[in-house]
Amino acid sequence: MTQQFALDTAHGALLMVLALAGPGLLVILIVGVVISAFQAMTQINEMMLSFVPKVIALGVLMVVLGPWMLQTAVNYTVMILTQLPNVVH
Repeated sequence: MTQQFALDTAHGALLMVLALAGPGLLVILIVGVVISAFQAMTQINEMMLSFVPKVIALGVLMVVLGPWMLQTAVNYTVMILTQLPNVVH
């Protein structure tokens, strides 16, 4: 195993984490800001009002992007496993 292979593998793993976690985090951030602005305008301080929409938005995102996320993770895993014999030599 060369140093370049290890760096490429680590770089690919970080990009994979960013690609899979990024959309969910972005949706939760946007929903949280909108709900916080609504709570600030109406002075409603209910914790469930901020939690439930985030969970619903994340659930919808997983239904929409779930197959793509799964296929991306499977493709990356297959790529890593096919390069495994090169690591041994």
